[in-house]
Amino acid sequence: MIEMNVAGIALDAITRSPIVLLKDATERRALPIYIGQDQARSIMNVIDNKTPPRPLTHDLLANLIETWDLIVEKVIIHALEDNTFYAVLCTKQGEITKEIDCRPSDAIALALRMNSPIWVLEEVISEASIPVDRDADEEERQAFREFVDNLSPEALIRNSSHSANSEES
Repeated sequence: MIEMNVAGIALDAITRSPIVLLKDATERRALPIYIGQDQARSIMNVIDNKTPPRPLTHDLLANLIETWDLIVEKVIIHALEDNTFYAVLCTKQGEITKEIDCRPSDAIALALRMNSPIWVLEEVISEASIPVDRDADEEERQAFREFVDNLSPEALIRNSSHSANSEES
């Protein structure tokens, strides 16, 4: 799993639908997730440090979670099927832990309010992420090519026997 942070809300240029953009810590990968207008507003309220005069749905849910001494340990976006992302809230109350199925947009809105980390399975990132820093990706590929080009059979044998010796210890 890879921890992701909310980079912001964008609008799809064609459909004008809101997209929440998650980025990894290196900011090399971004995961765009289409969300509804209400969820986008709810996420933006937290990002912009805006408090509505009365609690909105995610605020109410966060208040209930706190009142019942629940902890949202983390959010996990765990699947992508037919262009739909799936998530769970991982909660804890004393010794009892539960995973609650939810939409990623609701999970993200709650995670931001509860200061909970957002995790995404690597398979989901592999399938749906977009590269952010193509230059850095190319530099990494080039460095790997140079590494492979400079490998010799002797170095591989030497490293292999060194690994075997250290495993025996």
